Amino acid sequence: MKKCVLLINVGTPDKPDSKSVGKYLRQFLGDSRVLTMNVLARKLLVNLIIVPFRSPKSAKLYRKIWTSEGSPLIINSRQLRDKVQNILGDDFAVFSLMRYGNPNLQEFLKSYDTKKYSELIVVPLFPQYASSTSGTVLELIFHELSKKTFIPKISTLSEFYNRDFYIDAFVENIRQFEIQNYELILFSFHGLPDSHVDAAHRGETCKKKICEKEINSENRNCYRAQAYETVRLIAEKLQLKSEKYTVCFQSRFSKKWLSPFTDKVLIDAAHSGIKKILIVSPAFTTDCLETVSEIGIEYSALFKAQGGTQLDLVPSLNDSPVWTKGLALEIYNLSINI
Repeated sequence: MKKCVLLINVGTPDKPDSKSVGKYLRQFLGDSRVLTMNVLARKLLVNLIIVPFRSPKSAKLYRKIWTSEGSPLIINSRQLRDKVQNILGDDFAVFSLMRYGNPNLQEFLKSYDTKKYSELIVVPLFPQYASSTSGTVLELIFHELSKKTFIPKISTLSEFYNRDFYIDAFVENIRQFEIQNYELILFSFHGLPDSHVDAAHRGETCKKKICEKEINSENRNCYRAQAYETVRLIAEKLQLKSEKYTVCFQSRFSKKWLSPFTDKVLIDAAHSGIKKILIVSPAFTTDCLETVSEIGIEYSALFKAQGGTQLDLVPSLNDSPVWTKGLALEIYNLSINI
């Protein structure tokens, strides 16, 4: 019997239009792990405010990066799946699925045949653990499988922020650039509400747990602590001096999100006379709206408008050889340890 492998990402609208984006946003923001508020308040906020106002704007951004084959996230995810499948061979069946949108994870799980596969290997493609990413994926999987008479053997990779196969893949991508030619390297992670991150500390905050300085037994489940540890490991392999790089957070919805904010860091850097910046986004293993559009288009224009001359984006891992081989080996090792 084959072993079933699920490579799972957040998702993307089916089309770059307001209707499709609205449908996607309702699924995404309707998740209690994404918007942590009571059900009624969440529905009112999403359906009466966010979707009507945000859908047209987001659809416009999606149209700028859309291709004849679909969104970059879908294309890159398919290519990764195909290459991982080729490496693992016929003993495995590899699927690329989305938590929201299509191909849909929940629909796949509903039809999952426990007699067809000997075991299930779940890989949320989020290096740093967050309740709103890996957490919601794992919750959904356990919920759907709990409905079945026979629950299959399951192995999960809930985080890999410090694993060599991931770190080495990003180091390889960064080395494609002449990093000595840049005055500053930004490691930009997807932002989260401060409340989401502090929840990992049970009533305390990241500042008290020195999450920016080290990762330890008390903060090892913290997204911020994991992000900073990722950067330290990458910087060490690249032999980067501390003054050469900084960590920041993008895609914020309010001031009560993880900081420093990437856009403000870029503005301050330009005003201080820095002309050339290289940006790396280690939170994303697959290029998507947040990398191609937000960084590659919006932040590039912002930096240049403030006096900068060059902003380059290191591509996400996508289906790069080091990443693909490393991920396939990790999956194989998971399968033999179940």
